[in-house]
Amino acid sequence: MLLAIDIGNTNITLGLYRDSELLRAWRLATRHDRMPDEYGLQMLGLLEHGGWNGADLQAIALASVVPPLTSNFQQACRSYLDIDPFVVDAGVKTGLKIRYEDPKHALGADRVVDAVAVLHFHGGPACVVDFGTATTFDAISADGEYLGGAIAPGMGIAADALFQQTSKLPRVDISRPPSVIGQNTVRAIQSGLLYGYVGLVEGMVERFRAELGQEMKVIGTGGLAPIIAEETKAIEILAPWLTLDGLRLVWEMNR
Repeated sequence: MLLAIDIGNTNITLGLYRDSELLRAWRLATRHDRMPDEYGLQMLGLLEHGGWNGADLQAIALASVVPPLTSNFQQACRSYLDIDPFVVDAGVKTGLKIRYEDPKHALGADRVVDAVAVLHFHGGPACVVDFGTATTFDAISADGEYLGGAIAPGMGIAADALFQQTSKLPRVDISRPPSVIGQNTVRAIQSGLLYGYVGLVEGMVERFRAELGQEMKVIGTGGLAPIIAEETKAIEILAPWLTLDGLRLVWEMNR
């Protein structure tokens, strides 16, 4: 079996695969102060809770946009799972034609493996909307080229900024309010966050479609994707574990 690990700034997602089948997936909070031993014990605990153990793993594939945690997870995998993980970086095969400037230093591994998964499962042209710490829009051409995209602050960052930069606005959960017109401060903030980002997505998708063509597919992924997808038809395909699927595909290309 393969353990795929995607390390993001807010969440760490892990997926256990038997061949192409995703058996189980987990989503954890990213903690920058955790030591390799803590992450190693946490991974063992997740596996054991599902009825597996480290001996069941044949390989580990890792993508990370948090360099300090990359080395921590490498050490944890070696010490606790006896596997040296395969790390997605600029030198690996992806089958993707990248037209982005300076991809080695400027393009996150998560955006690359997302594009690989979309091309494999859906083909191009496509727009991938990833709702993570940042909300990213990635453009893939009909010829399978990664063209670039757009990056906006994520919903969580926007909510935190309102709380931290104002005197009276509270921190709120990101959820659907009873109506667009909020009748108290919490509901007003929830409305602004949710429907504001729905408008962002719809507007960006329309602009991407104008450049990529009307046949462009729109795939939503990331922890907050289901919340947005319920409010708009702009997200045509919901793929919550797209990055893990892309990690598995890239690992298979490099075996």
